[in-house]
Amino acid sequence: MARTLSFKTVSPDRIAIPETRQIELTDVESQLCTLLDECTQHLADQKGIVTSCRVAGGWVRDKLLGSESHDIDIALTDMMGYPFAVEFAEYVSEIKHIPVKSIATVKGNPGQSKHLETAKTTVLGIELDFVNLRDEAYADNSRIPTEVTFGTPLQDALRRDITINSLFYNVHTRSVEDHCGKGLDDLKNGIIRTPLPPRQTFLDDPLRVIRCIRFASRFGFDMVSELQESARDSEIQASLLLHGALAIVALAQKITRERVGEEIDKMMGGRNPLRSIQLIDSLSLFTTIFCIPEPTASTLSGPAASPSLAVAAAAILRTFLRPEARIFDHPALHPLLASAVTSPSVAARLNLACALTPYRGVTYVDHKKKERPAVEAAIRDGLKVGTKNHYLDGIPALFAAAELLKSPKLDSERFQTPSERVAIGMLLRDTSVHNPLVDSHWTTSVLFSLVQDLVFSYDASTDAFDVDSAAACIQIYNAFMTRVQELDLEKAVDAKHILDGREVVQVLGAAKHGQWTGRVLTDVMKWQLGHPDGSKEDCAEWLRTEHAEGRITTEDSKASIVVGKRGKSSRQETTAKKPKT
Repeated sequence: MARTLSFKTVSPDRIAIPETRQIELTDVESQLCTLLDECTQHLADQKGIVTSCRVAGGWVRDKLLGSESHDIDIALTDMMGYPFAVEFAEYVSEIKHIPVKSIATVKGNPGQSKHLETAKTTVLGIELDFVNLRDEAYADNSRIPTEVTFGTPLQDALRRDITINSLFYNVHTRSVEDHCGKGLDDLKNGIIRTPLPPRQTFLDDPLRVIRCIRFASRFGFDMVSELQESARDSEIQASLLLHGALAIVALAQKITRERVGEEIDKMMGGRNPLRSIQLIDSLSLFTTIFCIPEPTASTLSGPAASPSLAVAAAAILRTFLRPEARIFDHPALHPLLASAVTSPSVAARLNLACALTPYRGVTYVDHKKKERPAVEAAIRDGLKVGTKNHYLDGIPALFAAAELLKSPKLDSERFQTPSERVAIGMLLRDTSVHNPLVDSHWTTSVLFSLVQDLVFSYDASTDAFDVDSAAACIQIYNAFMTRVQELDLEKAVDAKHILDGREVVQVLGAAKHGQWTGRVLTDVMKWQLGHPDGSKEDCAEWLRTEHAEGRITTEDSKASIVVGKRGKSSRQETTAKKPKT
């Protein structure tokens, strides 16, 4: 009887939460708080300006969780950020004689959740953002506030996305303030909750749905049921989708879609991408987040598969990338596969590719009437993350490579002609499989192909993964990688042509380069792979012989040669069909 397991019930992997909920300031942080406190007293005494400073949001949350944070947001009462930043810089530099970097301003941008101008500077090596405490009012069908006013700490806390992000640290009293009354308890208990009713919070700003997912996955926290119900609400999902699908209507909406991509990028490069994908699936948000807008959507070759396949792919990948937290038992991966992920950007790219697995095999028709992979449209138009981490140019290549590499059984006929070494070497050198220009390495492509093949061992309808079938598949890939090493192909994949294009033209006495040059270089590489100990002179002599015997041409025809197992060649030529009359 086959062994099966569920991927949807994998533990959220909650972070360790300190027993004490107190903020321990570093010496530099303490000095900064002193400067802020003294500056406000100086303003009151010398200029009659009354204000107070609180550190807001993420820094407070992270410090309470025992993590360091170097990005501090200062929230001010009854004073705008830029005027205070100017006064603070003057006080620190002229009175305290501490260097301060020049003040920069970030204009308000509702599409990126920045509704007020922010002032930025750096003091004591700490980056500071200054903005006033605020209250906001929204109109129906718009996430751009109709009114932004000075607010109290409570009003400012209530307008934030979740309670654990609504905490303040009062620099004057050196104490944590929980004006919502739930933030500290939710942090202790691992809860994701909105300060206001979630439906109101999400309708004010649909992006907060995705931010809730990101923080739940980052910390392994649980969403309250009311929040989950609101995230599944059709009106809220339509509101979130509207801001992306109709991006051409208004700039603010267009930027919102880019903001969705930024949140997804943070999840894919974060602590637990699998948890993010699980939540996207369980909240029925896959087609809302990974949407393909019209008119591209109308050209799709078919619908996306079950979003549960994204969960399966991400769970399999996590098992390989985090052996200490493996989800299922499996044969040890070949060392080349186990070490295939060499950087955070590669890991993020693989995670996002797994998230887009439901689009595998689906195509769309571009403006030139050419079929293109749907994952490309989802990245370019749905997430707008561009080439960051080589998402746009790297992920479609991963799926193309998975098609080329799938089920690499060594007794397959495709690995026998013209020889095993040449066939496998040319496969691994395919630009979809290996392309250093887009940070794509053949070992990463093979790993992703394995993940995609293992998805076929998953039944989305029952959330059951066949562990025994998966083990057999892994053994096939391990055997393939072992053979790659035995054939000494690791360096050959990166090897330059033994003869470059200029040399090929010279050897064959051709007048100039042409399309033929690329075809000949392909044959040169086949010869090179088949003759690992061959010299440049040997290759040149072979090339002259092939040309003299008519098996290769320097004209831009469709002629090519096929190199046999023993270096023998036969000519294959195709001609264009005659037009019908």
